[in-house]
Amino acid sequence: MSENKLIHKEKIRVRFNDADPMNIVWHGNYVQYMEDGREAFGEHFGLGYPAFYLAGCEIPIVNVNIDYKLPLRYGENAIVEAEFVDTIAAKIVFNYKIYRSSDGKLAAVGQTTQVMIDKDTNELALIVPKFYQEWKNKYLNS
Repeated sequence: MSENKLIHKEKIRVRFNDADPMNIVWHGNYVQYMEDGREAFGEHFGLGYPAFYLAGCEIPIVNVNIDYKLPLRYGENAIVEAEFVDTIAAKIVFNYKIYRSSDGKLAAVGQTTQVMIDKDTNELALIVPKFYQEWKNKYLNS
């Protein structure tokens, strides 16, 4: 596994429908914020969902963990930091930090795990697809 860190930060705006009647972001919306960060990471580093699909893979989420530190509120901006975690398995792991933009304080931390499955057979991939290994070699071993 590599010691290079691949991190992308994405600014998000807390929407009206993200907040509950107390003006606090509902806990389930943090999963969407992590998805936004993960998708922005993929766009930035050339590892978007279409690349997996074209290679015959689907990459469903199998685990989500979130620790809530401070609330986000409607109208605030936040920064989602998505960090790629290198593994030898045919899976993708990201760590996240979500900060309030107004004061830079940590609002939440989390992690997601996605596995690679064959899109036609729905069988778990046992080896890392070639395009994914090439991507890792390019970004982690340079």
